[in-house]
Amino acid sequence: MGDYQTHEYDVLVIGAGGAGLRAAIEAAAQGTTVGLVCKSLLGKAHTVMAEGGVAAALANVDDRDNWKVHFTDTLRGGQYLNNWRMAELHAKEAPDRVRELEAWGAMFDRTPDGRILQRNFGGHKYPRLAHVGDRTGLEMIRTLQDHGIHQGIEVHMEVTVTTLLKDGDRIAGAFAYDRERGRFRLFRARAIVLATGGIGRAFRITSNSWEYTGDGQSLAYHAGAALQDMEFVQFHPTGMVWPPSVRGILVTEGVRGEGGVLLNSKGERFMFQDIPENYRAQTADTPEEGWRYTQGDKNARRPPELLTRDHVARCIMREVREGRGSPHGGVFLDIAQIKEKLPKAAEHIKKKLPSMYHQFKQLADIDITTTPMEIGPTTHYVMGGVRVDGDTQMSTVSGLFAAGEVAAGLHGANRLGGNSLSDLLVFGRRAGEYAARFAKDHQPGRINSEEVEAAGREALAPFDRSGGESAYQVQHELQDMMQDLVGIVRVEKEMERAAEGLGALWQRAAKTTVVGNREYNPGWHTALDLKALLTVSEAIVRSALARKESRGGHFRDDFPAKDPAYQTFNCVVEKGLDGGMRLRKEPIPELRPDLKAIVDELK
Repeated sequence: MGDYQTHEYDVLVIGAGGAGLRAAIEAAAQGTTVGLVCKSLLGKAHTVMAEGGVAAALANVDDRDNWKVHFTDTLRGGQYLNNWRMAELHAKEAPDRVRELEAWGAMFDRTPDGRILQRNFGGHKYPRLAHVGDRTGLEMIRTLQDHGIHQGIEVHMEVTVTTLLKDGDRIAGAFAYDRERGRFRLFRARAIVLATGGIGRAFRITSNSWEYTGDGQSLAYHAGAALQDMEFVQFHPTGMVWPPSVRGILVTEGVRGEGGVLLNSKGERFMFQDIPENYRAQTADTPEEGWRYTQGDKNARRPPELLTRDHVARCIMREVREGRGSPHGGVFLDIAQIKEKLPKAAEHIKKKLPSMYHQFKQLADIDITTTPMEIGPTTHYVMGGVRVDGDTQMSTVSGLFAAGEVAAGLHGANRLGGNSLSDLLVFGRRAGEYAARFAKDHQPGRINSEEVEAAGREALAPFDRSGGESAYQVQHELQDMMQDLVGIVRVEKEMERAAEGLGALWQRAAKTTVVGNREYNPGWHTALDLKALLTVSEAIVRSALARKESRGGHFRDDFPAKDPAYQTFNCVVEKGLDGGMRLRKEPIPELRPDLKAIVDELK
């Protein structure tokens, strides 16, 4: 193995997106030493891809909004499988986190009287998303990084953690390698915060960048922590379809929030044909009413294009399957049509959606101010993840915390657009605060040198094997299998085929061969990613097979209706004593009486 660098911190944060940066800032503010590890370069976190805005009940555009409405919207969107304590804290604390970000220098768009502007978004009753054009995530990362550099946080860029180390039942550190030179690093820490994001790279078509291989979920699982709600994968309805090189890249929901409409090949606004009963009273009956809503008319109801993401994605797939799709297998998203009602529409689009304008112009040679976009569903977000305590964000392993997309609970069966960015701020702060408290209350754990040596041998094993196949081949076959058999529409026979396929892929992954040396070796990096990709894929398949109903981001064609019996529990997976994955059904605690009264009142 050779020598390896050793670093010691009170709190180690793994992941430098919005949740990781906010956790690191808070832990440092509590007076603890903080190390921040990121798989890529600082500033390239996937948070920068979040374009629409931060959901927070500031009530700057519609004074009827408040935390109770936001709380109820989040529960309804999550089909009532949410950790309701997290939903309560999120709705109450999001406004303060946005104002805090503003105080740190974030440059939000403004109302005429100078307040933070908010826009409409799918699943939200009122205009609630504080935004910076369609570059909100980028502004969030810029602001958090600028603020964080003054906190004394040590940053380790292009470093990947492969194993979490424990002292008995509590966390003690992490084993990692630097991606450039391939040298190992040992991090000793009293507490660890996971903020590694999602699992999108387990699927073929995804808006997620290369880092999203389920690292945090896998690290927690193999350290003995429980994962929850892994069957709920969100397929964002609008990703780029053409050209193939950019297929899956996100097209923000803000396009629809600004008046964009979905059309099939016949030019029909097909979303008017299928409005769920529980949203009918809030959804416009006519295109004209929907247009008034996007322009801020408080008396109008929202257009059906702004229904929840799972519903819109399935409607798009229906149009494609029934032969009414676009030439390249999607549908059309038309923002250019607002020119019929809005003077200087082209200037308005370029001002409100600058990233989308340049994205399509540069990547597809399409001017969205004149031409509809071809879009289709893309794997975007996982609602499931590490099971955490609602107040502290600590996992079922002592001293191991999680925040952001890697953590489960807040979003239930389906996440509302914009709730992800406020999730990062609210629970990133809480994870950092409670990790710092834990570190202050506990002495450093003892790290077993034999476990460190074993982690190093496991990482180097692909170099010692010969005659095996490339890790890229295994990864591509996994992505194809998950996309085709465990995608937007699921059936038992196909998922059982996926479960069998995963068994074979595990065996093949154990035999992959890497050539060359440890320096600058992407083949080695891919081989090491396979463990996480296969772990999260297995968790998704097992959980999806166990939930014999359709709810939120989980749609089963063989069980297309909701089953009330499945509203009472979360699917939880843990590593068994034999090393195999075990699934149990964890009852959801009854809603607190005061919160139940709020839901009943606003339902």
